[in-house]
Amino acid sequence: MTPPVTIIGAGLGGLTLARVLHLKGIPAIVYEAEASAEARTQGGLLDIHDDSGQLALKAAGLFDEFVGLIHEGGQASRVLDRHANVLLDEPDNGTGGRPEVQRGALRRTLLDSLATGTVQWAKKLASVAARGNGQHELTFADGSSVDTELLVGADGAWSKVRPLLSSATPDYVGTSFIETYLRDADAEHAASAEAVGGGAMFANAPGKGIFAHREPDGVLHAYIALNRSAEWIAAVDFSDVPAAAARIAAEFGGWAPALTALITDADTPPVLRMIHTLPNGHRWDRVAGVTLLGDAAHLMPPAGDGANLAMLDGAELGKTIAARPDDIESALAIYEDAMFSRSGLAAVGAHGMLELCLGERAPFSLVEFFTGMRQPAWDL
Repeated sequence: MTPPVTIIGAGLGGLTLARVLHLKGIPAIVYEAEASAEARTQGGLLDIHDDSGQLALKAAGLFDEFVGLIHEGGQASRVLDRHANVLLDEPDNGTGGRPEVQRGALRRTLLDSLATGTVQWAKKLASVAARGNGQHELTFADGSSVDTELLVGADGAWSKVRPLLSSATPDYVGTSFIETYLRDADAEHAASAEAVGGGAMFANAPGKGIFAHREPDGVLHAYIALNRSAEWIAAVDFSDVPAAAARIAAEFGGWAPALTALITDADTPPVLRMIHTLPNGHRWDRVAGVTLLGDAAHLMPPAGDGANLAMLDGAELGKTIAARPDDIESALAIYEDAMFSRSGLAAVGAHGMLELCLGERAPFSLVEFFTGMRQPAWDL
């Protein structure tokens, strides 16, 4: 008989696992550090891939709900140079296989599909200790504790569960993103809205870039990318919003005002996102009673794969557990072997995409990638 599954983290991967287990009649409980589902915003648009995230949603029985969330037109892509000249403009014709949805709406769909009480909020994991025979004791920041026979770390980049399996820790890759929003863009920021277009916009050069996406209700969501050392980033005082915006914008001297306005005219304070990764091909030896999924297992640069892989991990783990209820260790080994393979390939591709966007030949390397003129090295 399958023991109840304890999941740490109510992100998309952990919730997908809980949903698939629910459909299979296997009890699960999710412990989440945040106080509630509404404790913070859940980010912007996600492109959900037909070979990963969509498969996970089908396994979760939520594909029809997903279709209802699709942001029409969101798959459009364009590449600009620093002067806002259009180098590539690909409309959304509905055949791209990666429709966009709001992350928050997708998470809410998963949450609503679970039985009341499945997610326990305000349960920040403080420590975890092995007790032998695959059992673990979890202690939370509120002083409470629970025992588990089957533990899944879905707790992201700085996972508290990972040290049970691996000594690896995330390293800074030398690239940081600074996140901004412009609201009511068509009326208040017309030049930037025109530059971004109807979907995703990439304006990049060696070592720097301004990336943005048009979201519903006239919102432009931007990520300003810089290849800079941790020391350089630490010298920027993000608590002083005007000074921080000016310091970041200074790195884009001579760029088109329609692009730099995504930094200087933002309606929200700039948010720093330093990019950390685990080693490519990160893996571990089988440890009884515990495994990982998503960023806890395979943190990589943002290239559109993170959420998709986390959901696919969750779906595949749930199906594998259900298929081998009397041999959980075998199930975990089978899941991990497949996960290591797909995440290893995805990590190499994610690093390659970062190079296409910010390497010496940007933006032309990205144009060649989109048009199929250049086969990525990681596909050779």
